[in-house]
Amino acid sequence: MSLSDHPKAYGTAALTVAFIAGVFVTLGFKDLYPELETRYQRKRKRSRRSSILFEPVSLEDREESSLTLYDRGDGIVDGVEGTIGNTPLVKIRSLSEATGCIILAKAEYLNGAGGSPKDRVALNMIQVAEEKGLLSPGRGDTIYEGTVGSTGISLAVLARARGYKAHICMPDDMAIEKSELLHHLGATVERVPVAPITDPGHFVNLARSRAKEHTAASDTPSRGFFADQFESLANYAAHMKTTGPEIYAQTDGGDLDAFVAGAGTGGTIAGVTKYLKEERGLTSLRAVLADPQGSGLYNKIRHGVMYSSTEREGTRRRQQVDTMVEGIGINRITENFEAGRGLIDDAVKVTDEQACRMARWLVEHDGIFIGSSSAVNCVAAVVTALKMPKGSRVVTILCDSGTRHLSKFWKHIAALGLEDETQEQDENLLAVLGIEDLKR
Repeated sequence: MSLSDHPKAYGTAALTVAFIAGVFVTLGFKDLYPELETRYQRKRKRSRRSSILFEPVSLEDREESSLTLYDRGDGIVDGVEGTIGNTPLVKIRSLSEATGCIILAKAEYLNGAGGSPKDRVALNMIQVAEEKGLLSPGRGDTIYEGTVGSTGISLAVLARARGYKAHICMPDDMAIEKSELLHHLGATVERVPVAPITDPGHFVNLARSRAKEHTAASDTPSRGFFADQFESLANYAAHMKTTGPEIYAQTDGGDLDAFVAGAGTGGTIAGVTKYLKEERGLTSLRAVLADPQGSGLYNKIRHGVMYSSTEREGTRRRQQVDTMVEGIGINRITENFEAGRGLIDDAVKVTDEQACRMARWLVEHDGIFIGSSSAVNCVAAVVTALKMPKGSRVVTILCDSGTRHLSKFWKHIAALGLEDETQEQDENLLAVLGIEDLKR
């Protein structure tokens, strides 16, 4: 007796076969085209007219990742920690118009604790230390750190908020307003002579020693904790957990072609690049290092050798990186930078004069007032954009406000005559930066 003699049985069998076939076809498409869903979601998001810049961002479920964002939400946040993260991604109109690309900058100076991306790092380092029992609120513990300013400011704010003291060691050639701000935040500040990293008196080594001395000599339960931002992997991990995911969400699910950032500790460029390339599979993304004059990282990325022309005998003006730029540039490889070094595709060298001219350009054309490291990032973003197809999306970082650079960087800008409004200003950005040879 055949199935055709029993229509109901025949129909049931046909539906079963069709269902099984559908399952196999679905699985086949899943294996063959794993990017279809991502592309669909990207197109769908692009069609929406509303901006997501100031909305809380969220991650897709990923079983292999437990990364979470700092979410300020729409209502009340809990403490100063709640003001960290979810910073806007801003289109810089003048740079976009000059390059024919879309240049986007993550406004990290709008983090609400210390006003820089170091807020993320400081909070994560403290949280990790608390989890390990290295810091305990109410015990009288002190956080020690060697910093040129921004990390120390973030640590000083968060230390007070979480029941600790802060002791900051910094080079004596940094902008004086940074150490004055640290004093007002209740931190102990040691401004020390500039020295090479091999010297025990180097600001980082001194902070490490001070922490050890505190723990060893204290007749109370209090401890000294050395944050160690240059080598602590909690640094780049903070950017993998927050900055990278935020950029991915704010670019409509990873619709960007290049990421440009400088490196001091290396945490930002390493963490963001690792998230975008490894966690999100954006393998075609160009990660570009923005490096100030005097730093050796440019040659390390481009030629595999850590070297700067200022290393030549009799040419160096300072013991550290030969630049007025603060916060980025270094002549050694940190653990944080090493974590992402293999993922960095290129590097752009930026002179002090280019950084000064960029900073003034942004004030004049966009109303954006930034510090030296942000200016370096923007110059490198422009150079990167000019080497890419028109319409490419380039993302960079605005690290901190120009208010922390008044006595040094912005004073030099004034000395160059760039603030003299009686002088006619060149409206050709490429000419201003001296990169007309890159004109399309």
